[in-house]
Amino acid sequence: MRFRNKMVFLRGHHLICLHFFSGKGYDEVFIDNLKDIMKRIDEEAIKITYGPDDVCRSCPHLKDNRCTYEKDADEEVREMDKEALRLLNIEGDSVYWNEIKNKIPLSFSEWYHNYCLDCNWLKVCSENEFFKSLKEV
Repeated sequence: MRFRNKMVFLRGHHLICLHFFSGKGYDEVFIDNLKDIMKRIDEEAIKITYGPDDVCRSCPHLKDNRCTYEKDADEEVREMDKEALRLLNIEGDSVYWNEIKNKIPLSFSEWYHNYCLDCNWLKVCSENEFFKSLKEV
């Protein structure tokens, strides 16, 4: 596989949650952006970001470079990002998608119990085959 010089910019929790993308989202602009990211992600390196990333840029809740999904969302998302990087044991500022995918099963149970159970996207993620397979383990 040849990697182009371009990079996908992703924050911590998107390194986990994007594995469960099933073609749904806030609106068509958001969904189209995610589909584009998912096409690029196997061919490009991923640059770890600490704040809004390529997913966030099309999110209707991004205002003034902050998540406004609900009160205190930005702080909560940043903490979730840190925890995702810890669980995935990512060091450095770039990684490849397959490396991450191989780490998801090792950290999924803890992630699921800490974040998925209270997440508004749980129903959507539960439709994803990879998500279902991890829950069965």
